[in-house]
Amino acid sequence: MKILVVGSGGREHAIVWKIAQSPKAEKIYCAPGNAGIAEYAECVDIPAMDFERLAAFAKEKEIDLTVIGMDDPLVGGIVDVFEKEGLRVFGPRKNAAILEGSKAFSKDLMKKYQIPTAAYETFSDPDAALEYLETAKLPIVLKADGLALGKGVLICNTLEEAKEGVKTIMLDKKFGSAGNEMVIEEFMTGREVSVLSFVDGKTIKTMSSAQDHKRAGDGDTGLNTGGMGNFSPSPFYTKEIDEFCQKHIYQATVDAMAAEGRPFQGVIFFGLMLTEDGPKVLEYNARFGDPEAQVVLPRMKTDIVDVFEACIDGTLDQVDLQFEDNACVCVVLASDGYPVSYEKGYPIHGLEKFKGADGYYCFHAGTKFKDGEIVTNGGRVLGITAIGKDLKEARANAYKAVDWVTFDNKYYRHDIGKAIDEAPEK
Repeated sequence: MKILVVGSGGREHAIVWKIAQSPKAEKIYCAPGNAGIAEYAECVDIPAMDFERLAAFAKEKEIDLTVIGMDDPLVGGIVDVFEKEGLRVFGPRKNAAILEGSKAFSKDLMKKYQIPTAAYETFSDPDAALEYLETAKLPIVLKADGLALGKGVLICNTLEEAKEGVKTIMLDKKFGSAGNEMVIEEFMTGREVSVLSFVDGKTIKTMSSAQDHKRAGDGDTGLNTGGMGNFSPSPFYTKEIDEFCQKHIYQATVDAMAAEGRPFQGVIFFGLMLTEDGPKVLEYNARFGDPEAQVVLPRMKTDIVDVFEACIDGTLDQVDLQFEDNACVCVVLASDGYPVSYEKGYPIHGLEKFKGADGYYCFHAGTKFKDGEIVTNGGRVLGITAIGKDLKEARANAYKAVDWVTFDNKYYRHDIGKAIDEAPEK
């Protein structure tokens, strides 16, 4: 098969790397790709949002399967464009990708179908939002309605912070048109867990759990980012929690989307909060997480191409989705200053140390080729990932590999996976 992956980050590198392990994959293309992806795929200089050119390329090269990695093209309707051209594509259509594209839509869906989530209100008028805050319980969470690269969520501890947050989102438009509408919701406490799942419109099969680290600094300090590291599985995600979620959250969401005439085919990312009152949905994403994909896919035993095809064909119930009984940790190497401002273009050294190092992976996020060498080209640069027999070993291996790589203004958190020390004994 000829396979095209759309995207350019660490998530897409992990997807391409996993596809390359399939005996069905004869030739892989990635648009636009990055320096790391180029090891497994032919990178094509077409932007992820140029749907017409991407579809034309897929037809010209007789692509058998296209996999959409990124949220923006999914929410923008790339799957609809490809299907209209008779092309086989993995990912939700536009009317289903709204599950991520609009927080107001997803919150209303959960309320309608009694899927556990935080209490909330939606606002399109900043004055009404400010008035609501006067009597709201603090701390409180403000969310830009649309896509904001994982950064459009503000946790406000004081009324002054909350009012400034409304200004930031709705008036200053820090997140652009994503802030035309805003969700204000109760602040939930508990342990955060991410669960990715494959969906074929009616059947859902969950992948192994993971746990993200969103804040830029050690000790969960600093600004929200797209993710500074991850580990899988989460020791806090018990069998009892999974049984509850399978019935009341996962299948309930798939059934709700089908009932709304928006059948979902692709990956649903469930962001969960394990509260004292039970698991609740923090957010939905309509694609693989980043860096969740980097810790879940290395543990996946099943041929990913078979799973993609089953989701498209509605035969996911026939797939035996299996994961290794091990653990994986990813530490993101970022450019100092991320997620605000940072310099790029610095040469990266030490990448060759991953060649032949079994159980160690380096997934490229913001990299490119320049004058024959690989240089930094983004806020999140690399995902240094390692396998271990358990989380403690995987964490030690990941941080050992972090030292293999150097570049100017390299920055990373030193406490990824530290929470596993607090996990209950099995």
